[in-house]
Amino acid sequence: MLSYEESLKILKETNALINGHFILSSGLHSPSYVQCAQLLSKPEKAYKICNSLAEKIKFTFNDFDMILSPAMGGIIIGYELGRILKKETIFSERVNGEFKLRRDFEIKKNNKVLIVEDVITTGKSSLECSKLVQNSHAKIVGYACIIDRSNGKSDIKEKIVSQIELDIPTYTKENLPKDLSLIKSIKPGSRNL
Repeated sequence: MLSYEESLKILKETNALINGHFILSSGLHSPSYVQCAQLLSKPEKAYKICNSLAEKIKFTFNDFDMILSPAMGGIIIGYELGRILKKETIFSERVNGEFKLRRDFEIKKNNKVLIVEDVITTGKSSLECSKLVQNSHAKIVGYACIIDRSNGKSDIKEKIVSQIELDIPTYTKENLPKDLSLIKSIKPGSRNL
């Protein structure tokens, strides 16, 4: 398994972790932004991260049937983890603002499902996916992600396994530190389009 330092080095080398002034999809401001798509655009480095995360998943969730990921951020990671762990992998897509299963994907009754994302901050996308599992009368075994930046503040109650935990501060617009307020802000998130 990769160490924290090795994982952090890969994230920085691939520009998956960048510094500046960012407005997150939650509306909060942050001095750092995580863009796992940059990591995933370098398959050799992404494989190292995913392989290490797969080891952690095997250790924590030894019995599950399938992986469910939210589109877009979780699709590639879910696929790669499914390939490594030899598990069926499906993804949900937003239809009129809500996650739905399309493309004839199905969660069977009593399936044990692991929800996989790129980054968990508030847990909003993961929790939306969990409704699909519950509506299928299946069971959520837990959650996995490359980066957990929730600092224990997400609404997810089940276990989260991550390759790396990052404690990145966030601020309301009214509570910005002076050094951050001097940097032009950008909205890089997928929900800000």
